[in-house]
Amino acid sequence: MKISKQAQRDARQLFRSCCVNGWLEEYRVRQAVALLAETKPRGYVEILARLHRLVKLEVAKRTATIESAVETTPEEHATIKARLEKIYGAGLDINYQVKPALLGGLRIQIGSDLYDGSVKTRLEKLQQSF
Repeated sequence: MKISKQAQRDARQLFRSCCVNGWLEEYRVRQAVALLAETKPRGYVEILARLHRLVKLEVAKRTATIESAVETTPEEHATIKARLEKIYGAGLDINYQVKPALLGGLRIQIGSDLYDGSVKTRLEKLQQSF
């Protein structure tokens, strides 16, 4: 679906109005969507689609998925959290997952950033080099 430039501008402006001090406020997003649904301005479906995408990207930037081959200790959790918050700022939602297929190491994904230090990936790269 192609979105008009005006709808993109309106969605960005609406998104910025939902942020307070750099943080996305859920209740403001709900109010904005309710207001759009009620008033139904021209191209409101496009505006809602673009707003949905912007909100989804912002939530992904604040969500960290950490995969490891074995269960990590609380001390390791604290160290990882401190290092990630140093890079990305406070307020990260961190999810830990155990994936034995990784064989060892960590795989961390925050939004579109991926830090892959797993043994599985290193072995795959080594295999591709031959």
